[in-house]
Amino acid sequence: MEDLSVIRERIDAIDDQIIALFRERMAATDEVGAYKSAHGLPVLDRMRERQKLADVAEKVPDELRDYAIVLFNLLFEVSRANQANLAPQRSGLVKSIHAAMENTPNLFPQDAFVACQGVEGAYSQMAADRLFKHPTIAYFSTFEGVFKAVQEGFCSYGVLPLENSTAGTVNQVFDLMGAYDFHICRTVRLKVDHSLLARHGATLEGIRDIYSHQQAIEQCADFLASLPDVTVHIVENTAVAAKMVADADDPTKAALGSRSCAALYDLEILKRGVQDLGNNYTRFACISKDLEIYPGADRTSLWVVTADEPGALYKVLARFYSFDINLSKLESRPLPDRDFDYSFYFDMDCPVTAPEFSRLIGSLDDVVEEFRYLGSYSEVL
Repeated sequence: MEDLSVIRERIDAIDDQIIALFRERMAATDEVGAYKSAHGLPVLDRMRERQKLADVAEKVPDELRDYAIVLFNLLFEVSRANQANLAPQRSGLVKSIHAAMENTPNLFPQDAFVACQGVEGAYSQMAADRLFKHPTIAYFSTFEGVFKAVQEGFCSYGVLPLENSTAGTVNQVFDLMGAYDFHICRTVRLKVDHSLLARHGATLEGIRDIYSHQQAIEQCADFLASLPDVTVHIVENTAVAAKMVADADDPTKAALGSRSCAALYDLEILKRGVQDLGNNYTRFACISKDLEIYPGADRTSLWVVTADEPGALYKVLARFYSFDINLSKLESRPLPDRDFDYSFYFDMDCPVTAPEFSRLIGSLDDVVEEFRYLGSYSEVL
């Protein structure tokens, strides 16, 4: 058996040959891309790729066939991404993004008319206060009302919860994303501490009904399970729950909400910090109708629909991998009126000014059925 160092030297020599051939192949695919661009041809040629993969499979032993197909699939993704950058018809969105970067002010607004779901004291209102120094807030009973207020121009911005570190994604918000025209211009991470609130004179032992938003209920599941003879009721917002309890002259009713709700609605805190985990955070998005990209934007959100075929999502993920861009979130949601078809929400970590960002955005059309750029932004911690 050869010494390990000798074997590694052989591998290094083979790798040098692979690199040389890779450079030669990419130069050839540049020529293909230029030809397709000049003649208005699509970057993706599925029949050609299927033929190539079949040819590859015939040229390797059975035990290497799957590995070879994976390798060449990735190679095709890299080649297509590079070809897509040569196509001028792909540059429209990239140009719009660059124009937004030039036209957006350097400073995020200090004063704004902002739409939030719920009533005064809601966590969305706290998030708005973190984002803006002096927001004027209009409250809506539903998340859809917030989307509509922004799309129709009634409010300049809207604040919506995206996900919680304990309870996960706010599905109602994600399900509405495909129906409305909006852009994310900033996000904020808010620490969420839930307390059990009731009218003055109430006791923990006497509580029979507890009201709150579904996410808050999920975040306090262990605490609620410890309470005997209590019925839990879902309402549209934690602040709404607090207001309901304040308006009801009933010491057996309580709400899960913030400490600020206790002061706002003159309620007593029966127990503080009843969430299951101490590091309980909710991430909120600030949305706008027009595309606004402020300095320091290093995260981007995308909404994608893939073809209903094997490997469709893999091809999208391979495109991110080929540009060495990290995905911090991937969420799937069923498409309405389409059985077992899904849309995908992506959060990716990449400065909007990075060259690989423009290359990725300019190349995604070839691997998806539908694609929406939702915005690039920074997150307030």
